[in-house]
Amino acid sequence: MAGLALWAPLSAAPLFAQAPARGTDLHVRAADLSRLRDTVGAILDAGVRDSAFPGAIAVIGIAALVVIHRRPNWFGALAGLGASIKVWPIVLLLGEWDRRRLLRSAAAALGALPPRPPAFCTGCPERPVFSAIKLMQRELGPTHISTDIGCHSFATFAPFSPGNSILGYGMGLASSAGVGPMMARRPVAIMGDGGVWHNGLLSGVASNLLNKGDAVLIVMKNGYTSATGTQDVISKPTDRTIENTLQGLGVGWMKTVNNYHVGDVAETLKDAMTTDHPGLKVVIAEGECQLERQRRIRPHNAAALKAGKRVLRTRFGVDEDVCSGDHSCIRLSGCPSLTVKDATDPLRVDPVAHVNNDCVGCGLCGEVAHAAVLCPSFFRAEIIHNPSRWDRFKDSLRRALIGWLQPA
Repeated sequence: MAGLALWAPLSAAPLFAQAPARGTDLHVRAADLSRLRDTVGAILDAGVRDSAFPGAIAVIGIAALVVIHRRPNWFGALAGLGASIKVWPIVLLLGEWDRRRLLRSAAAALGALPPRPPAFCTGCPERPVFSAIKLMQRELGPTHISTDIGCHSFATFAPFSPGNSILGYGMGLASSAGVGPMMARRPVAIMGDGGVWHNGLLSGVASNLLNKGDAVLIVMKNGYTSATGTQDVISKPTDRTIENTLQGLGVGWMKTVNNYHVGDVAETLKDAMTTDHPGLKVVIAEGECQLERQRRIRPHNAAALKAGKRVLRTRFGVDEDVCSGDHSCIRLSGCPSLTVKDATDPLRVDPVAHVNNDCVGCGLCGEVAHAAVLCPSFFRAEIIHNPSRWDRFKDSLRRALIGWLQPA
């Protein structure tokens, strides 16, 4: 009875759309195989391997596996045959064998992969804020950082690792209130704009103002609830802004900064940490979610390129002749597009910093190098598709001037 109960759903909703016709090449569609592999695990977990396989069919399935082990190119034909005569155990065994074979092949091709912790997207506007926090702590000393649920939770991993506590969605400021009286410096709480509207206004801001707390709140205002799929928050696109709401609640010290201006963000954080103003200090870190920005501009640029219009794209790079090779820029920015490569100079042993093709032109690498007073090795390049005559004239003029200044 157990076998009938387990096989009934398969017969009611067959894995294959139709059986291969007689006299034609037997094959299995990729979509059918995908459904087959998704079903294998559930059936085996339900005990089919132990109780539902009749002995004869199991022998046939094992024999089929032996055959395709010796003749892998027969896999499609045998799987199609199993589907045509409704011998589902054979099909399932073949599908499971193929899945494991592909996994073994992939593992052999890739080799041992290094661990990769979660990280921000390339160009994420929240990454510069944590670079600024590191610069602030380098000057003022370490302080308690209460993180929150959201994309900014990724900053608790290297290279930033600032999170001393993480409690719940919109609970960053509430958790910092519990440790604030025991800290030598003001605690810093981090919250996204989604977390503010979800829970942070009541349990965090209102509670802190009521209890006359002395904390610093950083609000990551990217316009979306990004970590769960970039849903719109209630302040977008209405006039119900976070700034107006916080002022209405009674926040007296509040400043808005551009996330990508790392130096300005660091200075604002230092002001918030050292000001004599009593009560809650709020820093609104504003920068649009890079995923949504790319989803908006890429179709527009693609349409413009197709129409032959001028399209400007910004990229950043590293002058390896200037790069000192200490890689402080990587430790301070953590951008996935900022990596290392072997130097072209045969006299240099250490690798140099390098910006790969994933760069979206946010400029964080150069901003960090400037704010932290690192080596001036970063450069900004503008890539012009379908350039105008004026663009071509400026390019020829620049090339001539640079060639004249270079030594012979």
